[in-house]
Amino acid sequence: GMNAAVRAVVRMGIYVKAKVYFVYEGYQGMVDGGDNIVEVSWESVSSILQVGGTVIGSARCKSFRTREGRLQAAYNLVQRGITNLCVIGGDGSLTGANLFREEWSGLLEELAQKEKIDEEAVKKYAYLNIVGMVGSIDNDFCGTDMTIGTDSALHRIIEVVDAIMTTAQSHQRTFVLEVMGRHCGYLALVSALACGADWVFIPEYPPEEGWEDSMCVKLSENRARKKRLNIIIVAEGAIDCHNKPITSEKVKDLVVQRLGFDTRVTILGHVQRGGTPSAFDRILASRMGVEAVLALLEATPATPACVVSLSGNQAVRLPLMECVQMTQEVQKAMDEGRFVEAVRLRGRSFENNLNTYKLLSHKKPDAELPKTNFNVAVLNVGAPAAGMNAAVRAAVRVGITEGHKMFAVIDGFEGFARGKIKEISWGDVGGWTGQGGSILGTKRTLPAKYLEKIADQMRANNINALMVIGGFEAYLGLLELSAAREKYDEFCVPMVMVPATVSNNVPGSDFSIGADTALNTITDTCDRIKQSASGTKRRVFIIETMGGYCGYLANMGALAAGADAAYIFEEQFDIRELQANVEHLTEKMKTSIQRGLVLRNENCNENYTTDFIYQLYSEEGKGVFDCRKNVLGHMQQGGAPSPFDRNFGTKISAKAMQWISKKLKETYRKGKVFANTDDSVCLLGMRRRNLVFQPVAELKNETDFVHRIPKEQWWLKLRPLMKILAKYKTSYDVSDSGQLEHVAMHSPKEAETGPI
Repeated sequence: GMNAAVRAVVRMGIYVKAKVYFVYEGYQGMVDGGDNIVEVSWESVSSILQVGGTVIGSARCKSFRTREGRLQAAYNLVQRGITNLCVIGGDGSLTGANLFREEWSGLLEELAQKEKIDEEAVKKYAYLNIVGMVGSIDNDFCGTDMTIGTDSALHRIIEVVDAIMTTAQSHQRTFVLEVMGRHCGYLALVSALACGADWVFIPEYPPEEGWEDSMCVKLSENRARKKRLNIIIVAEGAIDCHNKPITSEKVKDLVVQRLGFDTRVTILGHVQRGGTPSAFDRILASRMGVEAVLALLEATPATPACVVSLSGNQAVRLPLMECVQMTQEVQKAMDEGRFVEAVRLRGRSFENNLNTYKLLSHKKPDAELPKTNFNVAVLNVGAPAAGMNAAVRAAVRVGITEGHKMFAVIDGFEGFARGKIKEISWGDVGGWTGQGGSILGTKRTLPAKYLEKIADQMRANNINALMVIGGFEAYLGLLELSAAREKYDEFCVPMVMVPATVSNNVPGSDFSIGADTALNTITDTCDRIKQSASGTKRRVFIIETMGGYCGYLANMGALAAGADAAYIFEEQFDIRELQANVEHLTEKMKTSIQRGLVLRNENCNENYTTDFIYQLYSEEGKGVFDCRKNVLGHMQQGGAPSPFDRNFGTKISAKAMQWISKKLKETYRKGKVFANTDDSVCLLGMRRRNLVFQPVAELKNETDFVHRIPKEQWWLKLRPLMKILAKYKTSYDVSDSGQLEHVAMHSPKEAETGPI
């Protein structure tokens, strides 16, 4: 994702009429100067979006740690009149940058004394501004929810785990996987959540005394349950409660000695740093790169050096040193054995991951489970979306932990009416997280025409609460069921919806399960298409994406793939705009970048169809470029779920289930559950920074029912971003850019309502 950030900084810099320079090979290049510091143009960053690593190189630099080194670096920058630095790296690089900034005026005076620069230059370049972006696969930087590169590393890990799962299932083997993370267990923890691992070892949460016994008991219980597969994930920095390392070899030897299971170790190593960046990382890095340039433009000598980052779904700016200090606090807490504190300092997202993992991985013995005598049904509604199964698994397991009897409904509301409902156990959902599609089966049918039959089934099975995982139809379905409460008491029970649809068109939530996987599919396909185009030269591809009337996939796909235009329903366009796009591409073909990519949402305009746009471009581009078109179709609904969708599905669903338990307690009177208020039919959505339960009745005003989209959509603010990065003149609304905030320390209570 670093290249996406580099590309965004260069293009946004040029867009605001700045001169932009590359410094090759990190600080080493800044110290060495010469042709390591080069002015760059728009085209310099073409075709790098899909490349892993960084095209400008990166190096650990000993000399920059010395004052002499920094003096030389300052001289090299002043020679070129550079006083704004954008640094992409981990906490070491960012701390170095901050020190450089603090010493800057002293360094210039020293250079003047040595007569390397004149007094004029000292005055002219008196201040250095720096802004940081955190690029680190460990996600170990406090104050940022996601660092650039983390999501891609998770993609690599999950690809390996999925591949190992099939071999392990065939051979009845136990696998110990070692993932990166010397001081931070984020990758280990999230990949354990995303693949349903049996056990995970991380530095922040060492296992209790006697863990050897409990782990072996768990592994052998799983074997007894006919689970053919055991997966144990170890972070390379894992320790026990005496700060002694726990290595993957040690874990393997333990399993072999105690249980005699055939056990293999796989160390993932540097695979995790490589490969093409995921769609999430490209979009994150592009957003951060633009935000970084804005932060530099607004920086003054009085403002502290800042890092740009993401909190929930919101771009924020945080004082660099506050983040660094807090990151160091975590390490200190771990060194001193204050592990609870270390987890808290890591932030809400880490803490929630850990709590969810603990909830879902270990089944308590039946004797220890509470008994509530409540029955809860789970169903999938709408089109299939990757990650639905992870959500069902989480719901079933949390429900069982809370003491309920869980029921699975097959084939949505239609199956419900036909009585396709059965009790589902803890073991039944094992191994579901990595499966695409919907194992329960899903249908688009709405409940209105089956109300009586569904009510009969709810009565017959004594269902006290409903959890619906699905897209826009699920939302409409809940509206219909709540409207039918006057007629049928059976529907007077708590109901919650978890959004799952590739289109991401559900009101009340910024994200829905399945959209990230679809976006990765689109991005991968566009990468391949761009590659074919770079061979034939002067070719423009027109690609049609799904999404109904919602332009999310087309717009975000365009941002992640580096497209030239994206046509969406939400932003009306006319023939003049199409003409401007064709002219834009004609100009582009005169440069060294001789290919074009245009995305079109399937319903963006009833007359300007994909064929029409293809024919228009073909005619207008005659002699300059030729055209090809590609309709992506249903491949966008399939495939193994991405790490984001597995994780999001798991966490949001677990949270929804806890809400159901709370509501059941509140509405249980005189031996029965009776809930008929608006706030007992909710949609759980991600809003900016938090997960919030919103009554579906209140979301009606926010919905355009004709086009099945929310009236306001957050991602439309990213439209100008895509256009700027594709070299269009457009105005960028800075009102939404981050203001400088302080790193918030949350109290433990906040974690319940906090972000995912």
